[in-house]
Amino acid sequence: MGDKIKKGILYVCLVILALACLLPFYLMMINSTRSGAEIVTSFSMLPGKSLRENWEVITNYFNLFQGMKNSLLIAIPVTLLSGYFSAITAFALAMYKFKGRGVIFGVILVFMMIPSQLSLIGFYNLVSSLKLINSYIPLIVPAIASPGIVFFLKQYLESVLAPSLLEAARIDGASELYIFHKIVLPIMMPGIATMSIGTFIGSWNNYLLPLVLLTKTEKFTLPVLVASLKSSTDIVKNQGATYLSVAISVIPIIIAFIFFSRYIIDSIGAGAVKE
Repeated sequence: MGDKIKKGILYVCLVILALACLLPFYLMMINSTRSGAEIVTSFSMLPGKSLRENWEVITNYFNLFQGMKNSLLIAIPVTLLSGYFSAITAFALAMYKFKGRGVIFGVILVFMMIPSQLSLIGFYNLVSSLKLINSYIPLIVPAIASPGIVFFLKQYLESVLAPSLLEAARIDGASELYIFHKIVLPIMMPGIATMSIGTFIGSWNNYLLPLVLLTKTEKFTLPVLVASLKSSTDIVKNQGATYLSVAISVIPIIIAFIFFSRYIIDSIGAGAVKE
């Protein structure tokens, strides 16, 4: 009986925690249907009647779907390329013994501790000298080298991959690239999928670099467009429209989370030892 009571209390606590996590999303959806004046003057848990007006404000101010397209053009390549190249880098650091490996790994750890904002001015000058302002290239290529993902995948690979498996493949005549793509990469996929969730969300929500490097409105990403709406002249009127645009912008993040989380579960299940 005591164990049942403990489990009951635990389940109640988990339900309360889940509701607390969902509450901001619920309020965001509710406020997206209310007018700016209603949001400023009162609090409500019930939907309003200003959804159409908020949508008209958004469509009159900027092209929401163009902003989503621009964000996807950056977030998808960043997620795929950072996952692949971080995986192959982690594989080399974890499974190969070569001179300077410790130094390279130490440099990676140091770069993990340096805020990216410190290099913003120098990075802007470099991009400007390369004539890449208003291009998505400087938003994609530097993100491929992700010290945090390399560190995580290296530790993950060392915990799940037996070196004897690689030796057996080499004895059978497999090349190193074949071993990585056919043996190592499938084993690393749960770890890659885990990091890809954060990579996609971080790239999708990236605001500072697109704001600095993009000057043409048709190239703006969704966070930049939403921020411009929020900081426009009639701030009170745009409150509801801002909530609506944010609510719509969350949809791709939810889809990506569902996709990657299912892949993690499937990969772990596929790799389980059956008796």
